[in-house]
Amino acid sequence: MPFDLSPALVAELLLLGTVTGFLAGLLGVGGGMMMVPFLTLILSNRGVASGMAVKMAIATSMATILFTSLSSVRAHHRLGAVRWDLLRGLAPGIVLGGLAAGAGIFALVKGQGLALFFAVFIGYSALQMLLDKKPKPGRQMPGPLGQTAVGSGIGLLSGLVGAGGAFMSVPFMTWCNVPIRQAVGTSAALGFPIALANTAGYAVAGASLPPALPGAFGYLYLPALAIIAVASVTLAPVGARTAHRTDVKKLKRLFAILLFGLAAYMLYRAFV
Repeated sequence: MPFDLSPALVAELLLLGTVTGFLAGLLGVGGGMMMVPFLTLILSNRGVASGMAVKMAIATSMATILFTSLSSVRAHHRLGAVRWDLLRGLAPGIVLGGLAAGAGIFALVKGQGLALFFAVFIGYSALQMLLDKKPKPGRQMPGPLGQTAVGSGIGLLSGLVGAGGAFMSVPFMTWCNVPIRQAVGTSAALGFPIALANTAGYAVAGASLPPALPGAFGYLYLPALAIIAVASVTLAPVGARTAHRTDVKKLKRLFAILLFGLAAYMLYRAFV
């Protein structure tokens, strides 16, 4: 099946990739919280059924994080902001949770249910950004077993909403007194194992599905994956450099307001 690469579609996907790539570097997010609602709209406007559009948007969004994460983490690593010890502790659980979500639960849950779940979590993430609660001074990261358990939860929930996990990992690490810039940089690094495990799961779960539109492979929409990946990889390092010379707290508040709007849209998609 040939790809549908109309100028309008290419422009939409380039713009989406540019914005989400910059935010990935700036805030440590993989871009899924921005990408899923807009991809859902793009796919729905091209005739994909509502429930399937949500699933394809989530899976495609997650796959783009494979590329965004690598670009973003290189920039954060050069700035000394990646805690590789925390990555090693959280990654095994993340892979287990991601595989369980992508290969199992994702295919069983209806698209409308995933839209509702996404709306709740994106709203929760926005609220956490606005509240910006301070952790207790003595709180520390848990030990190896605790980090594996936390990683499993992050991988599982990320797979269900198509996000890179920053909506959980950044608040959790800052709650454990990891400095905010290290939390953002480490979260960017965690995006890769999250995306790898979940994308593998989506590919297995959707391999037997007929293409919903030209260029689709199961739950993955390949034209969107290619175009968004190129744009986001280009802008992620710019966002990472900006994060180290900007008052990120103010930007997070603005981002939170945007997230509330996107949560409302996904809530609407859950009931249409």
